[in-house]
Amino acid sequence: MRDYSIRAACPDDLEGARAVMLDTVYRDFGTGYVPRWHGDIIDPAAAYLAPARHTLLVALDPEDGTVVATAALDSRGPAHPPNPRELAERYPSGETAQLRRIYVRPEHRRRGLARRMVDELLAFAAADGGYRSVYLHTDPAVPGAEPFWRTIGKVVHDERETTGGANSVVHFEIPMGR
Repeated sequence: MRDYSIRAACPDDLEGARAVMLDTVYRDFGTGYVPRWHGDIIDPAAAYLAPARHTLLVALDPEDGTVVATAALDSRGPAHPPNPRELAERYPSGETAQLRRIYVRPEHRRRGLARRMVDELLAFAAADGGYRSVYLHTDPAVPGAEPFWRTIGKVVHDERETTGGANSVVHFEIPMGR
């Protein structure tokens, strides 16, 4: 098993992080880059490195030092629309740590990277002291995403049940004190 290095991203990591994120939205999501959903991917420095309460983690392959996984946290709660109003009210910006861009290249999956990175994000949120909850949403069509998140958090809203299948987003709350 490889001994991956996980650290807060620095400017030199951003190109590799952006590549992991863009590859994921094209390959796994099938949507490609959508500006209103993925603007942070284009400028991760402004989204995650500049704001004090935000962070972007990267996992580096020990063999060649390339970025093979990303994990981010910001203080923006889910926006309505497109998310249900009750979630925007339950998880307000400023009080909610939202996990984002937990992406692992396929050839590096099933090695504990995502779980390690999420644990570091949860420690970051707890150390901040201003977050009262941790939220994320996922697309269950992404291989392994929904089962992974079900082992860590609890489902607070499954859009498949309320939209007649028109939307498939599943929303989770993650306990900060895991």
